[in-house]
Amino acid sequence: MPLKAEELERVKKKLEHLKNQITRSIQEAKEGVKEFDESKGYSQHQADEGTDDFDKTISLEVSNKELTILKQIDRALEKIQEGTYGICDLSGKEIPKARLEAIPYATMTVDAQEKLEKGIL
Repeated sequence: MPLKAEELERVKKKLEHLKNQITRSIQEAKEGVKEFDESKGYSQHQADEGTDDFDKTISLEVSNKELTILKQIDRALEKIQEGTYGICDLSGKEIPKARLEAIPYATMTVDAQEKLEKGIL
């Protein structure tokens, strides 16, 4: 069952809010990585440097995951504009409302997502 106009508007606002949060988070991570690089000095112990590098790697990995979610949010917002929000990009089937409530940026059914991740599609 397609979402009503007021439900779509609520989802759109939720997605835009989430997008702003993630964008801020990515920006903070970028600034944190820059600070790591700028704070390194010759007197720093190798173990401390290793810890800093590990922290930097974790920040970059989190940023990459957030970038992936950001792309999914953009796609979900596109689908709202196209009038196809709630329809799976791969199968064309309706995405269950419960999935959209849990993951508003979902653009595929669970089945299609699993097949994509396994390389079946």
